[in-house]
Amino acid sequence: MSRSYGETWVYESLVGGIPGLSISRRAAVAIQFVLFEAAVLALGWYYGLWNAVLAGTVAVLVAAVGSVEMHRLGESNRLLSTPPEHKRLLFGSSIEIVLGVLAFIALVTYLFVWDGPLLGRLFGPRPPAPVVYVTLLVLWDLTYRIGTSWWSAVVALWRAVHVDLSPEDAAIARRLDAENVVFSAVQLALTPFLLEEPILLGAVVGHVLAVAVVCSAAILLTSR
Repeated sequence: MSRSYGETWVYESLVGGIPGLSISRRAAVAIQFVLFEAAVLALGWYYGLWNAVLAGTVAVLVAAVGSVEMHRLGESNRLLSTPPEHKRLLFGSSIEIVLGVLAFIALVTYLFVWDGPLLGRLFGPRPPAPVVYVTLLVLWDLTYRIGTSWWSAVVALWRAVHVDLSPEDAAIARRLDAENVVFSAVQLALTPFLLEEPILLGAVVGHVLAVAVVCSAAILLTSR
């Protein structure tokens, strides 16, 4: 199926939009993981921040798994025989970017305003600038995937209410909605590092629960 503008996630279109560059989805995710993980290990070694390496590695893994899931959800949604309005709403609106930006700004605000122990525990009282740069880059990757999962759940509920699907497509839609719950639940791998940060812990768990509730409603409505 075509992958023209408006029929892909912004993340999917980034690599494909680079002139002269043609790599597979697996290669793109592998490159993403290797570059991020190399940065985490190199900075951890250079600045002696080994306490942060494990948390950084888990965050990079979560982001990589999220990339795989975004490709899977995007490809399967494009195969559904839904009206153009559904795909335009899901992909063309870029609302997942807006939600990701809002989540990222909220996270950065929390890190710099609330007096939590997370940054101090990981990076010490004066984090080096390169460490802060890579940390914010990885955090943006994570919050963008949170925004994508939120929007996918909302559009799934819209689809369940407004679109009549064939039995075959309905089965695919239910699987997609269940997979979106798994997509969001991957973020729970970060919770061991947030046990002393109740606000962030509640935000991550609340995000997963919210996606699960909305997607469950979509699954039930699609089954009717």
